[in-house]
Amino acid sequence: MTVALRRLTGAALSAALDDLAQLRITVFRDWPYLYDGDMVYERNYLRRYSESDAAVLVAAFDDDRLVGAATGTPLEDHAEGFAAPFAAVPIPLEEVFYCAESVLLPEYRGRGLGHGFFDMREDHARALGRRYAAFCAVIRPEDHPARPADYRPLDAFWRKRGYEPVKGAVARYSWKDHGDRTETEKPMQIWLKEL
Repeated sequence: MTVALRRLTGAALSAALDDLAQLRITVFRDWPYLYDGDMVYERNYLRRYSESDAAVLVAAFDDDRLVGAATGTPLEDHAEGFAAPFAAVPIPLEEVFYCAESVLLPEYRGRGLGHGFFDMREDHARALGRRYAAFCAVIRPEDHPARPADYRPLDAFWRKRGYEPVKGAVARYSWKDHGDRTETEKPMQIWLKEL
């Protein structure tokens, strides 16, 4: 199984968004996101990447099949979700690159692609003159009934890459969990790294 990572921007990024949407629906269905997604929601959410000249999609392809992806944009492209959580952080939004989703099909995990996703997004951020990279991760209760017994959080991986959670910086996003009738708000811990 040979997987190639490709950096997509502009028209190439836009052309890959429907495949990314399907991948997000598949991967985020599992713990800890439990996302009950659909293409209408996905297209609305993902359009911000085609609207940003500075957005990047790091795509993992097995031949021509998209099996993993990681996205990023300047943080101000996501300002509505991050203005309040970053208010306590003495860093201008214009210095931060937001590493949004990283999704990878389970059978491709453990091959170093996660590092490749971060390496390529951080390189893109540096090329844009950004001083910091940030992402956020959903916060779920330890005793959540859907939490798998063998679940291992990615905190150690993120720390190894130089990211740290920002105390008190929690964004809030809403989506529908499997089995729910409506969307509910989820807390998302912000992690930050100086590039």
